[in-house]
Amino acid sequence: MSPRWEAEPDIRRGAHVVYNLHVHLVFVTKYRRGVFTSAMLARCEEIMRDVCADFDAELKEFNGEDDYVHLLVHYPPKVALSKLVNSLKGVSSRRLRIEYAGEVNRVIMHGRFWSRSYFAGSCAGAPITVVRQYIEQQKRPY
Repeated sequence: MSPRWEAEPDIRRGAHVVYNLHVHLVFVTKYRRGVFTSAMLARCEEIMRDVCADFDAELKEFNGEDDYVHLLVHYPPKVALSKLVNSLKGVSSRRLRIEYAGEVNRVIMHGRFWSRSYFAGSCAGAPITVVRQYIEQQKRPY
């Protein structure tokens, strides 16, 4: 079999689509308050993994510090990124505020866990310069 057709774990297939979409997300706590403990980060990862599964997405990497988290999510093209982010932040906020009420309520103001803003960066298998060069080198018909 040609190396071109070897199985790639990150390339997924649908009925009419072949895709490999990754996004790097960063969520910051409200007012950058340091609330996370190691146990809270572990629970946050579990919650976010479940939310991703509900969207047919996969949480590939998760890490954080006391006031923010980083996620690398592999998601299908049918998912609106803003809806995924809204669910990730909403569900995790509700569950963490309930499960860790004493720790969270002392530092988070006005019942908000996450800042309204977030970072989303697209991630691909190759740097943009390589992709741009590849596209430029395509044989355009006359």
